[in-house]
Amino acid sequence: MEGIAKLSGLFRESRSTVVFTGAGVSTESGLPDFRSRTGLWQGVDPMALASIEAWRRRPNEFFTFYRQRLSGLQGARPNHAHLILARLEAAGMVRAILTQNIDGLHQEAGHRSVIELHGSLRQALCLACDRRYASEILLENDLPSCKACGKPLKPDVVLFGEALPAAAWDLAVRESCSCDLFVVVGSSLAVSPANHLPALALEHGSKLAIVNLERTHLDPQASVVVSSPAGEVFIELSRELLSEATA
Repeated sequence: MEGIAKLSGLFRESRSTVVFTGAGVSTESGLPDFRSRTGLWQGVDPMALASIEAWRRRPNEFFTFYRQRLSGLQGARPNHAHLILARLEAAGMVRAILTQNIDGLHQEAGHRSVIELHGSLRQALCLACDRRYASEILLENDLPSCKACGKPLKPDVVLFGEALPAAAWDLAVRESCSCDLFVVVGSSLAVSPANHLPALALEHGSKLAIVNLERTHLDPQASVVVSSPAGEVFIELSRELLSEATA
């Protein structure tokens, strides 16, 4: 597979590697992406269904949409990319995962250092008292409410119209500014502000590698671009990197 030798070399040379993952990793676990012909936003106005205003003003439509997402998450399991990245982390070859994904599959695969930039669909949040619940509470009734204060609950994810969690963003910026290698996996780098992180890494002297089926605006600045499915790429990488780590 073209580019694998160069990518494995970058991993070997790096003392601190950060991996940034997007929807292209989750699709290999059977979860839909957003912008493809079969994605979640196909024929849908996301501002009408997945915004903070929709949650406030059209809660029935909002929860109908998010319950479909929760149902789809029930059977999803980590794929080769998740599992091998977790093994690379355990071997000291990956310092942190910065993810746009909200499915929790990195943690299920065994990752210890995951920064969730857009929150987690596996939790529900009360904006009034900041209590969190397992996401199953969102399935209990039409308009779920906090058991402590009675206020409405929302999925603990960043909706359109909301800012990214400040603590997660600050930590992601620090990781990006201090790594030797920044690896983008399964992201088109189209969603702001998360898509500024690889450019920030480049500005601070990091090398950039991109594993994504489609081109991104940062391809010309990357040391290597691998245009193949993430799972296939990391299976190949594991044969070189992990066999060396356990030899």
